[in-house]
Amino acid sequence: MQTNPTHTSLVAVGDSFTEGMSDLLPDGSYRGWADVLAGRMAARTPGFRYANLAVRGKLIQQIVEEQVDLAAAMRPDVITLVGGLNDTLRPKCDMGRVRDLLTQAVERLAPACNQLVLMRSPGRQGPVLERFRPRMEELFACVDELAERHGALVVDLYGAPSLADPRLWDVDRLHLTAEGHRRVAEAVWQTLGYEAEDTEWRTPPAPNGRPGWLARRTADVRFTRQHLLPWIGRRLTGRSSGDGRPAKRPELLPYEESAV
Repeated sequence: MQTNPTHTSLVAVGDSFTEGMSDLLPDGSYRGWADVLAGRMAARTPGFRYANLAVRGKLIQQIVEEQVDLAAAMRPDVITLVGGLNDTLRPKCDMGRVRDLLTQAVERLAPACNQLVLMRSPGRQGPVLERFRPRMEELFACVDELAERHGALVVDLYGAPSLADPRLWDVDRLHLTAEGHRRVAEAVWQTLGYEAEDTEWRTPPAPNGRPGWLARRTADVRFTRQHLLPWIGRRLTGRSSGDGRPAKRPELLPYEESAV
């Protein structure tokens, strides 16, 4: 890994985590860690180019089929790849198939860039996700193996105490807040070799008053009705929140040309 490197381009590949949900901007679009990271890199390198191919809800096969070849053809300095977690949250998941597809993606992307970046995605505590945790950890073990084999960097978000804190997660309990995305951007920034801007990104926010029992139960009911039940419905019917949705930055263009 270089120290304070100079990168001229970045392509982000993945699902809702990389698209930027739930870091909502005033115009209704999403920013997210990849956009924040691109902004920092652009501030150091005139003419810096950025593409974000990630689309919410995508499974690893869809990422391979719809994004990987496009990203490889752009031949950027840096590619970030985060995928497979949506597969682990499905009622039925063939982890062997997920590993094979992730391997295909890495084998295609690693030779097409100067630096491939993989991640162990963050995971908050909670009964819904606990049942899927063994699959998640199997996925992350595969990420580690592929990184070692292909010279990729791994950003360990799964092991960061701050990103397990529920205050850094949106009300849907599946996507990070703006502060959560900022911390992810810092983690990737440091992993790439840039000088730290926040040395405490792993540290959870300062303690505050815990909501009372009634407030917690009210939040649980709201979450179940507005987010959990629709999410389960999509999983059972094979639908996705990203069906028919294009990538927000499909071309590798100078960062300044599009508002982020």
